[in-house]
Amino acid sequence: MTESPKTKAELTVFHDGSCPLCEVEIGYMKRQSGADQIAFVDVSQVNVVLPDGLTRDAAMQRFHVADMDGQIHSGAVAFMHLWARFPRLKWLARLGRLPGMGFALEQVYRNFLRIRPRLSAALRRRIAKRA
Repeated sequence: MTESPKTKAELTVFHDGSCPLCEVEIGYMKRQSGADQIAFVDVSQVNVVLPDGLTRDAAMQRFHVADMDGQIHSGAVAFMHLWARFPRLKWLARLGRLPGMGFALEQVYRNFLRIRPRLSAALRRRIAKRA
């Protein structure tokens, strides 16, 4: 069976389900009001069908979303598109649209990506100790 995004979703989120940090964040997003209008696609699954212009490797390395028009956004811009869909998080999207903030958020995201492997490994160890 092939997994693909919902056809009527307002937004499709492509996330790395093998990353424990990502899964915590996606779990939070799935519990938000409005999440029923969003398709969440775990790109770590080999059977996932990705849209044209997005490779599995790229989707595993950075956060991506596709809007209803099929336009793909990544990094901080992708997060702003996601936040804008949730009543409780719209303020973050508005903040990100202020002059210079999109650039600043992208720099923070790029720095996070550098330490993500170590943070994920630490979280995996912590989870393993609990089991």
